Amino acid sequence: MSTLPRPAVAAAALLVLAAALIACAGSDAADGRQAGASAGHPRPVLRWTPGACVTRDYALTACNGGESEVVALAPDPPGPGDCPVDTDNVLRIGADRTACVRNFLEPHPGAPGGGGGLLRPGDCVTLNGREQACDRPGWYGKAIAIARDAASCPSRTLDTLDDDSRVICLGTGGQVLDRGACVARPVLEVISRSSVVRVPCDSRQAWAKVVSFERAPGDCPPSAQRYLRAEGAYRPVTCLDVLSK
Repeated sequence: MSTLPRPAVAAAALLVLAAALIACAGSDAADGRQAGASAGHPRPVLRWTPGACVTRDYALTACNGGESEVVALAPDPPGPGDCPVDTDNVLRIGADRTACVRNFLEPHPGAPGGGGGLLRPGDCVTLNGREQACDRPGWYGKAIAIARDAASCPSRTLDTLDDDSRVICLGTGGQVLDRGACVARPVLEVISRSSVVRVPCDSRQAWAKVVSFERAPGDCPPSAQRYLRAEGAYRPVTCLDVLSK
C-alpha cells in the first residue's frame, strides 16, 4: 500500500478541518435564524388613539407611511370644542366615536375657507348649511361666527342659517344680500331665499336694489316700491327700489 508524502497528509488534514469549520458555521447560522424568528417582535397593533397615523384612504397605518395624524378622539357627531380647531377631517371609527385628523402636509381643508374639517368663521356654506370650499362656485354665504342662536350673532351679521343646534352667522360675500346689492327679477311672486339671485347692479339682469331690511313691510322707506318677506328669517323684510319697471 502506498503512502502519501508527509506534506500531502498535512494538506488533507487541513482540508478536512476546513470542511468541519464550514459545517459548524452553517449550523450556527441556521440556529441563529431560528432563534431570531422565535424571538422576533410581533407586529404592533394599530389603534385609533391620538398620535396614530392614517393613510390617504383614511386607514390606520404605521407612522412611516401616514398622510395624516389623529389629533383627538370625539363623540359622533363631535360637539363644539371636541376637535381641535385645525382639524382637517373627522372620521367615523365606530359606534358613537370619531377621530379628528390633521394632514401632515398641505393642503389643509380644515383651514378657514378650505371646505373641510370643522365649520368655523371664514368658511363658506351652502343654503343647507354644509361647508364648501370658498374657491368653488355655488356657496351661499360666508360664516363670521357660529352662535347658539340668532340673537347671539355679531352686529355685522347679514343673514343666518340653522345648523342642527347652532346658528351660522353670515357676513358679506356670496349670495347674501346687503344694502345697495341688486337682485334679478324673481320668476314667481312667492319665492324662497334660494330663488333670490344677486347680480351686478350694472348688468341687464338687475331688477331692483336693496334699500333696507325691516321687521315689517310698513317700516320700509318711501323709496321702496317692493319688498321680499321671509317668515322667521333673521331679516324678515327686504325693502327694494325697483330699477327696471
